[in-house]
Amino acid sequence: MPTLAYCLPPLPGFSGPKTHAVWPVWSDSTRQEVKFQPMPKKAATRLYHRARDFDRQTRRKDHHGGAVGHAALQVLHTLIFDFLNYGSGRLDPSQASIARAANVCERTVRNALARLKSLGILNWVRRCAESWRDGKFCLEQETNAYAVLPSSQWHGYREPPEAPLPAAGTWGDHPPLPSLLAQAAAERQLGGSLRSVIGILDCDPGDALAQALARLGRAVQSGNPQ
Repeated sequence: MPTLAYCLPPLPGFSGPKTHAVWPVWSDSTRQEVKFQPMPKKAATRLYHRARDFDRQTRRKDHHGGAVGHAALQVLHTLIFDFLNYGSGRLDPSQASIARAANVCERTVRNALARLKSLGILNWVRRCAESWRDGKFCLEQETNAYAVLPSSQWHGYREPPEAPLPAAGTWGDHPPLPSLLAQAAAERQLGGSLRSVIGILDCDPGDALAQALARLGRAVQSGNPQ
C-alpha cells in the first residue's frame, strides 16, 4: 500500500482532512539500481516450455487448462519473447505494454502476473525514482523489474526426468577411443616423431605396458638404451 501522510484527528463538529499519499508510490518500492541476470534465449525458451508442461501436469478432467492457465501462459510468452533482453536479462515493461503485446486488457495482465508469482514462476521488484516537481522533491513510480525464476523453484511442478544415455553401440553413443598403443602406432605410421609417440604413451600413468614403452622410447631418444 502507498505510504499515507499522518494527520491529526478531526475536531468535534468538523470533518477531518482527507488522508493522501505523501508520494504516489508503493511503500516497498526501491530507489536502488536493480541488477538483472543474463538469460540465454535457449534457457528462456526451455522455461517457457516447462511452464506449458506445468499447465498440462496440473490440468484436471473436464477443466480448461491447469494451474498456470491460458492467460498467464500468454503473458509469460510475451515477457520472454517480446521483452526479455537475453544478453543483459533486462525485463521491465509496463503493464500497458504487456497488454498491448499480448492482446489482452490490463486487468488480465495483473491477474496473470499475480498467478505467475504465486506459482513461483515469476518475481518482481517495485521501483521508484527521485524527481523534482514544482521545485519540490518527490518520488515517481517506475515499471517493475521482472525475473523468470528457475523451474526448480516452481510450486507443485515436477521436473522431467533426465533422458537416458544411448545404449552401447547405438546411434548417438560415443565410440570408444583406441588404446594408447594403437594411437602411438598410428602416430608413428603417419610420420609422427618419437617425441610425439612418447607423449601419447605417457597419457595414462596406469597403463604399465605403455609406460614401459615410453621409458624405452626416452632411452632410445637419449642414445642410451637399457
